[in-house]
Amino acid sequence: MKFMGMILFILFSALSAQVTSANHTLSEGLSLSSEKPEDVLTSPNGVFSAGFYSVGDNAYCFAIWFASRPSRIQDHTVVWMANQDQPVNGRKSKLSLLRTGNIILTDAGEFTVWETNTISFSSLELHLYDTGNLVLRTLGGENLWESFDFPTDTLLPQQLLTRSTKLVSSRSQTNYSSGFYKLLFDNDNVLNLLYDGAELSSLYWPPPWLMPVLAGRFVYNSSRIAVLDSFGNFSSSDKFTFSSADYGKLLHRRLTLDYDGNLRLYSWDEEGEMWVVSWQALQAPCNIHGVCGANGICSYVPGIGRNCSCLPGYKMINHTDWSKGCEPELNLSFGKSKFHFLQLSHIDFYGYDYNISYNYTLDQCKQLCLELADCKAFQYSFSTTKGNSDCYPKILLMNGNRVPSFEGSFYLRVPEKNLLSNANLAEEIGLNCSSEGLLLLERVYLKSRVNKTVKFMLWFVCGLGGLEIVGIFLVWCRLMRTSKNSTADKQGYLPAITGFRKFTYSELKKATKGFTEEIGRGAGGIVYKGVLADNRVAAIKQLHEVNEGADLFQAEVSIIGRLNHINLIEMWGYCAEGKHRLLVSEYIEHGSLADNLSSNSLDWKKMFEIALGTAKGLSYLHEECLEWVLHCDVKPENLFLDSNYQPKVADFGLSKLRSRVETDNSSFSRMRGTRGYMAPEWVFKLPITSKVDVYSYGIVVLEMVTGKDATKGVQVINSGGEPQHKRLVLWVREKKNRVASTKSWLEETIDPRLKGKYDIGKMETLIVVALQCAEEEKDARPSMRQVVETLLAQENDLQ
Repeated sequence: MKFMGMILFILFSALSAQVTSANHTLSEGLSLSSEKPEDVLTSPNGVFSAGFYSVGDNAYCFAIWFASRPSRIQDHTVVWMANQDQPVNGRKSKLSLLRTGNIILTDAGEFTVWETNTISFSSLELHLYDTGNLVLRTLGGENLWESFDFPTDTLLPQQLLTRSTKLVSSRSQTNYSSGFYKLLFDNDNVLNLLYDGAELSSLYWPPPWLMPVLAGRFVYNSSRIAVLDSFGNFSSSDKFTFSSADYGKLLHRRLTLDYDGNLRLYSWDEEGEMWVVSWQALQAPCNIHGVCGANGICSYVPGIGRNCSCLPGYKMINHTDWSKGCEPELNLSFGKSKFHFLQLSHIDFYGYDYNISYNYTLDQCKQLCLELADCKAFQYSFSTTKGNSDCYPKILLMNGNRVPSFEGSFYLRVPEKNLLSNANLAEEIGLNCSSEGLLLLERVYLKSRVNKTVKFMLWFVCGLGGLEIVGIFLVWCRLMRTSKNSTADKQGYLPAITGFRKFTYSELKKATKGFTEEIGRGAGGIVYKGVLADNRVAAIKQLHEVNEGADLFQAEVSIIGRLNHINLIEMWGYCAEGKHRLLVSEYIEHGSLADNLSSNSLDWKKMFEIALGTAKGLSYLHEECLEWVLHCDVKPENLFLDSNYQPKVADFGLSKLRSRVETDNSSFSRMRGTRGYMAPEWVFKLPITSKVDVYSYGIVVLEMVTGKDATKGVQVINSGGEPQHKRLVLWVREKKNRVASTKSWLEETIDPRLKGKYDIGKMETLIVVALQCAEEEKDARPSMRQVVETLLAQENDLQ
């Protein structure tokens, strides 16, 4: 018995030692479980903890949070998350340190949703430091991975913000997924705040109308590094510095990009047990872009806060999300109505001007806006420096701000028959009109005496009548629901899992007049122009061969139907009937990029916007969808241009949908794409990833900028005087490397039809980015998101 007792004591002691040692360190082969609240790492000083953090109903993220006085704080302050965009199940989910050196986060024991991608043959441990940094290190002290290198929305003291890192806000106060705001260094080496919405992006801090030097920023450096210390001082390589209001005290601090788009420095008040704002980037919260969405107005009252409202004649799209903005309740179709203008004083909409017309009268400005189909309003302001008035026609109403000090006026375009009076303006734009000073008239009513029996009978009769009405209403609802479901089935609408229409083959045959007007064709099928029953003009693609059955085809198009981005062709529906497989999408009047390249209708500004918009569309497909969508056939024929020459990626339909947990290449049974645009991976049968689209994108941009046909290559004369064909990317790369002067090699490379009318810096950026995308090695190519960020840094100069 003594021997058994000794064994139990030793086992208990070993187990206790393991738990104690795992308090701030996780050893190889061990895991932290979402089902065990005690599975938490704590820093030696007790300030930080790391573990599974609840972000919703049965939804958890692996996070690091401030653990100071946990018994007195209901909600911990999270400073880092591994999987904020893909929470895991509360059951059977684990964070495991494998013996291979990799840390993986598995969802319900099945899917890996996050990993460090580290490999080591040495003994490792995961350690939470006093600084809040979670570090994977060898027992010899070498760091393989650390959370400080991958910040989310918060920068802690001693944590570096660099050229390769950024802060991304959360979606809302309770939604921890990635939001619309970013803090990062741009290509001019300036630390910026960026609004990166679903459809639009814009810089808003420092003030975008100021040159960096006028904003006190230094651009002539390449270090791109910023750091905060525990005393409250922040310094950046672009010479931007600030000190907290309580500078000099050694406190717990955090610099957080909040969900509302403002960058704030917080200090921990030990006595009050709360976070106190000790500095913030913007004092006027309505200067933050995108806060009220399109057609929305932001108003700010000190002490009360920020308030969003819609323009007169517009209504809120989503009553729980102002970022969706407002939509018109009036018919604003050009050519169908006579228009007038409603004057709104002290309203400022920043950016998205069609152009700027100087020294215009008010009547000239009104006439200019009426002549532009896309003009939704105009801003008219007096320039004190020039002594005249300027006109700013607006093609998009974003960043609305009610500023009492703004001296200009805003003129909203509305149908003349629906012209709203200024009398109801206060209600429309959400002003808070106080009732102070109004005398309320007193009303006194005499109570009549009613016999108690009569009162009882009245209540009894009313009760019976109410029950009868409720019964009739329930029967009527049941009949209506049955009728509605039957009608929906007959019309071919799918359940809520898909968001668009299922057409019958006869409907599409009638819409295309028997498939007579062909507007395009490719390896996948033929595209016809058609007019649907609701008079919408559509592009209807009849697929040649689709091996999938109707169920699999329907499952894939259900994903496509949920895709929504300004730079993607809008899908309206499909047909899966017998052997017929058709896709229905919007019809674009300006046609494809290939058509516009052959007609020489593009200037350098349009080229830049096309390159940026296409990159945004592909980035959305690659990184922001529920499934990865690989296009596999990016080429000028599959890029269409709308009325503003904004690109829309087409034929992203059935190219290839891949689950985010799919890692093999077995599902690609054949090569896909077009000769001249195909990445080397197809030829050498290497793993197919989103980088094949990146390669094709690079070739398209080179073709657009040089005016050369990628499928034919470039004909040159070799040293022997004989003609020789070279691939487009090789020809451009040789020009760049052989000619020393930037101006010279650009002149030899850029399409001569532009006649030298272009911005050298912007065109050089396009070509350099395109060459990076067209690298032979896929790992040397950037992601489409990185391409977007590079081009966005140049976009402001175009507006």
